Amino acid sequence: MGVTKTEHYAEQQKAISELAKAMGHPARIAIVEHLVKVNACICGDIVNELPLAQPTVSQHLKILKEAGLIKGEIEGNSICYCINQDAINRLQKYFDDLSAKLNFKSNNCCK
Repeated sequence: MGVTKTEHYAEQQKAISELAKAMGHPARIAIVEHLVKVNACICGDIVNELPLAQPTVSQHLKILKEAGLIKGEIEGNSICYCINQDAINRLQKYFDDLSAKLNFKSNNCCK
């Protein structure tokens, strides 16, 4: 397997790619949507919402947390998770900027 040479890319490109990579699984999309709906959650509650085993949910939560999309605080024997609004705002700004650039151009590609 080849080595990815990320040093050739801008910091913003690397940051957005990490956020997008973390969102690259339907279970993680479902977790984010659930956390938005409830505004905070304990891991056990998330397990009840998904058709996955607790260790699998924990792995998906770990990936989302490492990417910075969610935050987690230990509360007794549980961890309470919530959305990191700053990370969501960065993703939204990136896609808004991309969309604005596409709208600015007359997109005549691939007709």
